[in-house]
Amino acid sequence: MNDLTNPPSLSETPREPRKRKPDWIRVKAPTSKGYNETRKLMRELNLNTVCEEAACPNIGECWTKKHATVMILGDVCTRACAFCNVKTGMPRIVDPMEPENTAVAAAKMGLEHIVITSVDRDDLPDGGAGQFVKVIEALRRNTPDTTIEILTPDFRGKMRPAVEAICEAGPDVYNHNLETVPRLYPTIRPGARYYASLRLLEEVKSHDPMIFTKSGIMLGLGEQRLEVHQVMDDMRSAEVDFMTMGQYLQPTPKHANVEEFVTPKAFDAYGSIARAKGFLQVASSPLTRSSYHAGDDFAKMRDARAAKLAKAAAK
Repeated sequence: MNDLTNPPSLSETPREPRKRKPDWIRVKAPTSKGYNETRKLMRELNLNTVCEEAACPNIGECWTKKHATVMILGDVCTRACAFCNVKTGMPRIVDPMEPENTAVAAAKMGLEHIVITSVDRDDLPDGGAGQFVKVIEALRRNTPDTTIEILTPDFRGKMRPAVEAICEAGPDVYNHNLETVPRLYPTIRPGARYYASLRLLEEVKSHDPMIFTKSGIMLGLGEQRLEVHQVMDDMRSAEVDFMTMGQYLQPTPKHANVEEFVTPKAFDAYGSIARAKGFLQVASSPLTRSSYHAGDDFAKMRDARAAKLAKAAAK
């Protein structure tokens, strides 16, 4: 399969009319001073953000608080997932100033916690892992008190050396999203493999058990309830600490359809089940995204681990 073109299902299959968003998923357009200041800073430092590129519905709230998820390795992805709004094509060369500029942004925004993600870079020999390492190192030098969360691609064909290099750099949280249930991978995430992503999460824990691991899925793509429960079990088998669940929103008519707007009550039910399965932290709501409230959730997860370890030591 050629990942530099849209999968046939996107270009050949007619899309149904887009479903009207229910009230619980609607957000106001961003207009605050903080939003404009964050946007200006990102442009001055030539940084991309997944907030913009993926059309995140929470951008107004997060940028008002001067929280932004930096997307490294450019703004063009070598894959064409059916859910993602990031541009697909042949990326430009990697910006050597990106690591330092990311650290400058973190310092200027006074970030206590930062999330770093990237496009897929199947064109690079290391899949872009070296740039993640450089960004982590720049942040440690310039803002040593900032905790670091990374959200990486699957590094297809080069996963083990990529994960080892990144883990050696010492992020606080390693996130890699499964995105959906395995049955839907051929149409929703055709360039990836479900069990390869699970192995990546296992590899992180194998290399450094103290790094928090995190993964998430989108709901509303046609998944069944028991399939979601199975994903939870698979994540726990891989020792994932933190699970996120949020509503899939169709970025444009050419992307995968929203099959269902999952209700807040249903999200709460999924969250309760996930907590019962032993995750240290769970975020489950229509507007939940990987980096939404990431700093607050990291603090809760760290406290939950400390409490768990203290309880075990007291036995």
